[in-house]
Amino acid sequence: MKKVIIIGSPGSGKSTFARRLREKTGLPLYYLDMIWHRADRTNITPEEFDSRLQKILEKERWIIDGNYLRTLEMRLQACDTVFLLDHPVEVCLQGAKERIGTRREDLPWVETEFDEEFRQWILDFPEDQLPRIYELLEQYRDGKEIHIFRSREEADDFLDS
Repeated sequence: MKKVIIIGSPGSGKSTFARRLREKTGLPLYYLDMIWHRADRTNITPEEFDSRLQKILEKERWIIDGNYLRTLEMRLQACDTVFLLDHPVEVCLQGAKERIGTRREDLPWVETEFDEEFRQWILDFPEDQLPRIYELLEQYRDGKEIHIFRSREEADDFLDS
């Protein structure tokens, strides 16, 4: 396990899992949200994002936290290990609510409210994103270690073992 991606719905606990995995493995951790978003809540261009991501993918060791379905295929081609946090929508909604008002290393600002558009993104994730994620996982499974956790407990048990 040298090149790891962590994917799943917003609020599923990807960043928490990523930090715990970093502690256990010593692998450098990169958050896609920190690349894409600026502190003023604007974004860099897709071209700049892809360029920065490519530089990370060329490194020998990493953990990359984030979905960004548009670039998932390039990350799947480069990684050796995938963690998919496929938790129930209610768990993800609660996770997103709980982090409001908290400074985090994975986002360049503090969320002050549960934005309705973001809430809808989480509600739509199982239909809009998950089918394509599973399709890509099937396509790129050869030579990859793939872990799918359907609860926080399964993810915690893996990290504790």
